[in-house]
Amino acid sequence: MKTPKSVLVLGSGGLKIGQAGEFDYSGSQALKALREEGIRSILINPNIATIQTSEGMADATYFLPLTPEYVKKVIEKERPEGIFLSFGGQTALNCGMELYDEGVFYKHGVEVLGTPVEAIRLTEDRELFANRLKRIGAFTPRSIAALDQDAAVAAAEQIGYPVMLRAAFALGGAGSGLCRNEAQLITRCAKAFSLSPQVLVEEWLGGWKEIEYEVVRDSGDNCITVCNMENFDPLGIHTGESIVVAPSQTLTDEEYHGLRSVALKVIRSIGIVGECNIQYALDPRTSEYRIIEVNARLSRSSALASKATGYPLAYVAAKLALGKSLAEIPNQITRVTASCFEPALDYCVVKIPRWDLSKFKEVDTHLGSEMKSVGEVMGIGRNFEEALQKALRMTGMGYPGLSRLPAFSSLEDGALRKTLREPTDKRIFAVYEALSRDWSVSSIHRLTAIDPWFLHKIEKVRRIEAEIIAAPRPLARKLLLSAKKAGFSDSQIGVAVETGEKAIRVLREHYRLFPQVRQIDTLAAEFPAETNYLYMTYSGEGHDIRLSSKGVMVPGSGPYRIGSSVEFDWCCVNAIQTARSLGRSTIMVNCNPETVSTDYDVCDRLYFEELSLERILDIYEFERPEGMILSMGGQIPNTLATRLFEAGAVILGTSPESIDRAEDRHKFSSLLDELDIDQPEWRELTTLDEAKGFAAEVSYPVLVRPSYVLSGAAMNVAWDEASLSSFLALAKGVSPDHPVVISKFIENSKEIEVDAVARHGKILYNAITEHIENAGVHSGDATVVLPAQRLYIETIRRIRRISAAIAQALRITGPFNIQFIAQRNKIKVIECNLRASRSFPFCSKVSRVNMIDLATRAILDEDTGSPPASALDLPWVGVKAAQFSFSRLHGADPVLGVEMASTGEVGCIGPDLDDAFLKAMLSVGYRIPKGKILLSTGPLEDKIEFLESAKRLADLGLELWGTGGTYRFLRSRGIECRRAHWPLEKKEPNIATMLQGREFDLVINVPKNNETRELKNDYAIRRAAVDYNIPLFTNIKVAKQFIDALVSVKQKGMEIKPWEDYR
Repeated sequence: MKTPKSVLVLGSGGLKIGQAGEFDYSGSQALKALREEGIRSILINPNIATIQTSEGMADATYFLPLTPEYVKKVIEKERPEGIFLSFGGQTALNCGMELYDEGVFYKHGVEVLGTPVEAIRLTEDRELFANRLKRIGAFTPRSIAALDQDAAVAAAEQIGYPVMLRAAFALGGAGSGLCRNEAQLITRCAKAFSLSPQVLVEEWLGGWKEIEYEVVRDSGDNCITVCNMENFDPLGIHTGESIVVAPSQTLTDEEYHGLRSVALKVIRSIGIVGECNIQYALDPRTSEYRIIEVNARLSRSSALASKATGYPLAYVAAKLALGKSLAEIPNQITRVTASCFEPALDYCVVKIPRWDLSKFKEVDTHLGSEMKSVGEVMGIGRNFEEALQKALRMTGMGYPGLSRLPAFSSLEDGALRKTLREPTDKRIFAVYEALSRDWSVSSIHRLTAIDPWFLHKIEKVRRIEAEIIAAPRPLARKLLLSAKKAGFSDSQIGVAVETGEKAIRVLREHYRLFPQVRQIDTLAAEFPAETNYLYMTYSGEGHDIRLSSKGVMVPGSGPYRIGSSVEFDWCCVNAIQTARSLGRSTIMVNCNPETVSTDYDVCDRLYFEELSLERILDIYEFERPEGMILSMGGQIPNTLATRLFEAGAVILGTSPESIDRAEDRHKFSSLLDELDIDQPEWRELTTLDEAKGFAAEVSYPVLVRPSYVLSGAAMNVAWDEASLSSFLALAKGVSPDHPVVISKFIENSKEIEVDAVARHGKILYNAITEHIENAGVHSGDATVVLPAQRLYIETIRRIRRISAAIAQALRITGPFNIQFIAQRNKIKVIECNLRASRSFPFCSKVSRVNMIDLATRAILDEDTGSPPASALDLPWVGVKAAQFSFSRLHGADPVLGVEMASTGEVGCIGPDLDDAFLKAMLSVGYRIPKGKILLSTGPLEDKIEFLESAKRLADLGLELWGTGGTYRFLRSRGIECRRAHWPLEKKEPNIATMLQGREFDLVINVPKNNETRELKNDYAIRRAAVDYNIPLFTNIKVAKQFIDALVSVKQKGMEIKPWEDYR
């Protein structure tokens, strides 16, 4: 094939449930491959926090919505010769298919590189896929494709209930699920058809194993399997929701090779060029298989397989798409073999999802075929139980490993059986509880369909724990080593023997028991390899590498979760890159397989390990680096600062004492008093009665704020005594070793943030951003503007003075963030984080000053140059908007508050606020309305504030519908509006009926008050809008800005310009 001169790469947009950081990793690898081949790269991705949208990654970077309309505009402007569709998940694939069908690629001479479009269509269209597999003699579940609800009902009757419903062209199992009867099928169809034009009704294969193979094929028909994986959970739980083990542990040799042969046959028949994933159901009784699906693109599983094997799947796929053969591409890890060698593993890998379901009231915690997890971790060990226990701790949910949770210990046997039968995000702990009650492996297998092999391994862990508890003190060396080989942490053992973590570490050192450093070399030592990809284990003798006694160690941010996402990976990677450019050796520690920071070529040494005190100290004591940078990976490394310092580690940058002074709410509030800096009235909690007295004194509402938390965990606004009592109980549980502060919550105030870099207490650079929403919406969920557009000059001056005073008092060296609230020029400080915040990538890219590069130079005491003082005078505007995943969180109320709810973000740039704002809104899934709009605008003051916007909507020719009060208010002001009846009313036209029929293009529903749970009608409107994929605003200020932007852009058009041109 002719090598293209320029290639367009489609990203995946804001991180959401079902589509997360794995596509930053795959897209970054694709751009690297293009760079090596000397091909000009053009990237479209509005996710401003990603590594792939960084300086030097692409030749032209567009922060634009990933929709056919905007991709087409970039094609017209840039004229690429080729396009990659398989590196941006389902979003990129669907967008590319639509453009292909419209003839845009043909018209502009753009060639789809890699897997041909017809092969992609074969895998995405459920009917075509099933027919192709039948033709080549491959087995699939009995299934019938349907284009409407009636056809789906008829298909289910023909196949027989229960059935599995799957939506075509959907992301992360969206709209899919088990249907046991017609009523359930009809309910699921309503949602599935709001997402996709086609559904597949297929036979239910409950209790079968789920197996996956990652397959690579080049254009010369050379084909290999890179990794096979086995789900711990049986079929019926989405693979993204399941614990996954690599390589498979329970397959016979015949099953393994049989499925491998089928995979190669299917991929060749379809015509994949590059990488793909094939998923099987396998009957454990008969070894019969069924092919569930093939993903003709990079996926979550391929990111996991890459990190599990060390085989750079995305990089290889990009090279294959450019016409290279597998034999031509060197193995980047071994450097002595080609990419046509299949990896062999002499270790076990366990992936565990990270859920944040506890953040949402009313959410359904049961797991099924639709994804709900927000991230994942990967544990590596020499055996399954070691890798499993590591991975459980890595999730950051506070689990010590396998253990008895109080929530299950208190259950009656009948309730425990139900929990085992109906899986939730904590089912593995229900399994452990059942084994602790001496239930047999066979009885648990009957309830869960989890393979007995896995259950026996968990039972082994339980037996070791029982031995530890019963053993004489101090523990014998043999028992301690046995526990460490099975993945027990020092803390876990310390709890069992009631001595604490430190005592077990001392005992280990006395016995000379230390973890060994192992290399991942992809070929299980069959060929020599010098690799920097490492893990630690207590199995085996001697280290694979020598200690470095130099360099800088950077602990990462762990699994993506609500509050800590790809933005902290960007910070870590940039810190590593700056340190390397300064000639420093670098050591990265992280456990998230979706990240760029865990790529083999980012740092000098990569430890795929736990971000715990024990393991960070193990690595530090082995490597003996010059110090650690803890301010890049978010809250997790920051929380370890004091204990690491006390254990003798050198902490680079701001001192742990200062970190504690800023993080401890009581100490920080005292500091502000010393500096005479205003803050909301506060008091440290000692008793509930005192708390009630303080609330009565300052008057409700009050804010309950625990120390050392991420994304506002357990932060709540209490509006009365009852809510104060319940919130205090919750906050105390989050951080029992630190005090809880209660402060006055100031309503109707503006929230402002400063992201800055300082050196020895002197600020080098700052970016002041403002929120469009009033204070009360968590900063991670707010819509953020840089430079601030609506602040008084005096407000800005005061913010700068306060920031300088705090930086000086805390002797800050490195990145920090301060949050303020302002009312009529009165400024109050809310909090200060002595680390990079989630808005550092946004501020860096909008201002064109890499604040992490600057911070790393300051931390390493290197020359920082002369950056501009601030980002105040930019001739353009950036807007950061939150990406929500409420559609996956069934039952959750999509109203925002002080605890964070978003799973990702986007950032867009334009010549003015309206341009950048509309781009950002379209990038997170809003659409320009063309027909009916439903208005329910809350209390009278909001109705008055929204009046001018309602007039503008009417002037745009849109049809306004209102609930009772809004309808009467608008009609009385002369604005044409039609009445829609509440969902619980029996009258038509009814909002519930109209939402289900997707008659509205936009819903604006503003909560009336915050004193009690919203009226059922309002909740029903918001939830139905989310369920039926209708854009929803619940904040009056954001809704107003959206309408202003619609009017402005309609008059002036939208700027289409690459980021590189904003200088």
